[in-house]
Amino acid sequence: MKLSNLKILVTGGAGFIGSHLVDALIEKNNQLIVLDDFSSGKKSNLAQASASGKLEIFDQCILNYQEIYPLFSEVDVVFHMATRNVRLSLKQPTIVHDVNTTGTLNVLKAAKGNGVQKFLYCSSSEVNGTAVKVPMKEDYAYNPETIYGASKLTGEYYTQVFERSGWLNTVIARPHNNYGPREHWEGMLGEVIPRFILMGLLNEKPTIFGDGKQTRDFTYVTETVRHLIAITENDQCRGEIFNICKGNEVSVLDIAKIISKQLGRELDPVFLKSRPSDVLRLFGDNSKLKEFVSSAPEMDIEEGMQLTIDWFKENIDLEMVKGSEKLADINWDKLDSEPWLEG
Repeated sequence: MKLSNLKILVTGGAGFIGSHLVDALIEKNNQLIVLDDFSSGKKSNLAQASASGKLEIFDQCILNYQEIYPLFSEVDVVFHMATRNVRLSLKQPTIVHDVNTTGTLNVLKAAKGNGVQKFLYCSSSEVNGTAVKVPMKEDYAYNPETIYGASKLTGEYYTQVFERSGWLNTVIARPHNNYGPREHWEGMLGEVIPRFILMGLLNEKPTIFGDGKQTRDFTYVTETVRHLIAITENDQCRGEIFNICKGNEVSVLDIAKIISKQLGRELDPVFLKSRPSDVLRLFGDNSKLKEFVSSAPEMDIEEGMQLTIDWFKENIDLEMVKGSEKLADINWDKLDSEPWLEG
């Protein structure tokens, strides 16, 4: 099924990965519906797509089933990208559970009820927890460290049930640590790479939680999008789970060194205590992706990092960032905890 000249709905389409996916799908001459509550996504991320005249945006939470159900009418394909993030789950796990599990069930039901032809569920490498054996294949033992990871795994199970029951034609993707233009940097949403870049541009010392030896499989965002589309188009991928990753293990310390070199200045990071429930090692196996679609993300971290640095230089006002609480060190600690966590 070629994703061209179709009506496609993307939940979380104003987010980091979601907005890049929307851009790519519009380039294929599709009509797009974005369903997003803008809890983390930004309307500015959709500026390019909006200018095409092929996009409708609905400000709505996927927990509101009665409101979202009609939006799936006559939709051919759904990409379910909406989620609440890992740091929020450290202090407010209930809303993360609600959106990532009940919200996913709502989207699955709306897709089935409206006769959607294909459904992609965007999961996360966090379902695995800290790797003991690497690289991690898709059937690696699941040991999520957080409610976020556990809730994303539950979403996988719900999606598999809809597939096995014959209710929907589905595929599951597990993106691994995406980075690139539009990546979140502010407050609780802030990720390590854009935070390091902005701190470096401001001549501030970036903060590393723990010893910095924790690793991730960093993957450039547009390569992830290309493969989300590829596994959705390929009928042989139906009912399968795919790691979407570069297949390369990079430490947080390595990231600091790469950014330091590309900015031409010594970052000299400050080390703080470890983040609660932090995954210490992630390194994906992309061989199954190569087997089914004959390719996998391949951009090396240095090339992708330079593209990311260039985007942040051109698009982020450093005067606005300077001294801002949005770059606070322990960015999850500003949240109020649910009362039972304080018991």
